[in-house]
Amino acid sequence: MYLPAQFEEGRVDVLHTLMSEHPFATLVTQGDEGLTANHLPLHLEPGIGPFGALQGHVARANPVWRQAADSDVLVIFHGPQTYVTPSWYETKREHGRAVPTWNYVVVHARGRLRAIDDPVWVRGQIETLVTRHEGAFAEPWEIDDAPPDYIDKMLAAVVGIEIVIGELRGKWKISQNQPPANRAGVVEGLREQGTPDALQIADLVEGTLNP
Repeated sequence: MYLPAQFEEGRVDVLHTLMSEHPFATLVTQGDEGLTANHLPLHLEPGIGPFGALQGHVARANPVWRQAADSDVLVIFHGPQTYVTPSWYETKREHGRAVPTWNYVVVHARGRLRAIDDPVWVRGQIETLVTRHEGAFAEPWEIDDAPPDYIDKMLAAVVGIEIVIGELRGKWKISQNQPPANRAGVVEGLREQGTPDALQIADLVEGTLNP
């Protein structure tokens, strides 16, 4: 991706936090039919490899686990994003030389995909995923809540994947290229909008004013 130095985020802990908080990722692979994108939740295991490993599963009917096995892939994690109007800029009021932009944060992870056709591994991966995302519910669902024969059938219909991350890059485009007065205006404007993404980006922009 195009990554000017002022927007680069290289702290692994920051990148891991975004990946964990926004686990629904885009998996980009190259196969006989060209580029393919699949969208799926991926669990980060930070202790594997230099930058961690991504673990998940896909439908057995999905050709990606065969076509992309043992090949290099790209995984994209999208964080909050929002439109930024120049009306929030002090410089717009001063001389009018301002244009709209988009603020966003993303992480790109590259590595080699491994297909894991092992029901024991897949069940463990699904249990990890379920535990992670059911914890917020008053009555969390557990795999054992379903009949064993039904779970066995479901497990047979999926294949595990793992990507040990070899390269990790983050882009935090959060108005760093604007003077402080413009960034303060962006923070105020986004807080007035009040949407979840706007509020998260406002916090990030404000962090550039108070590092």
